[in-house]
Amino acid sequence: MTHFARPAGRPLPWSLLLVPAAAGVPAGLLWWLLAPGGLNLITRDPALASGTVPMVWLPRDLTLAGLLVLAGCLLAVFLADGKRPYPQAALLAGLAGALAGSVVAWGTGILAARLWGPAVDASANASIAFSLRAWPVLLLWPAATAVSVFILELLGAAGGKPGAAARERQA
Repeated sequence: MTHFARPAGRPLPWSLLLVPAAAGVPAGLLWWLLAPGGLNLITRDPALASGTVPMVWLPRDLTLAGLLVLAGCLLAVFLADGKRPYPQAALLAGLAGALAGSVVAWGTGILAARLWGPAVDASANASIAFSLRAWPVLLLWPAATAVSVFILELLGAAGGKPGAAARERQA
């Protein structure tokens, strides 16, 4: 068996992988609570309470999309703070955690609907049950994280004084 040595003094940022993955649980619960077809706390319109109306399917996916984009922006704030010794490793761990968090959020929302939602006959169409129709929505958390980190780093670099980064490296 081959053992690969990790460079000394370079700890893996496990928290940036595990915390976003665990944050998928409340995101999934919020999705089920807020989305049409779930508890529908946003609109409270009884016409949108059931998944039998095809008009519900897009807002249900968009609710999860909005939650995942918000989570990605919040994660980016923690990743772009500039105080990490190995920012590339932190970014990769954060992106992997964001992808895992998206999948956990999806699974948690589906589980919440099965546990606490009404029984649904989805024999006519699988989307009648609380589900996700647009699978690329799951990529929004890591995508929003990457774009937000890029923008925050770009703004941070543009806002600094010329030569300040070089002086910090020399000190």
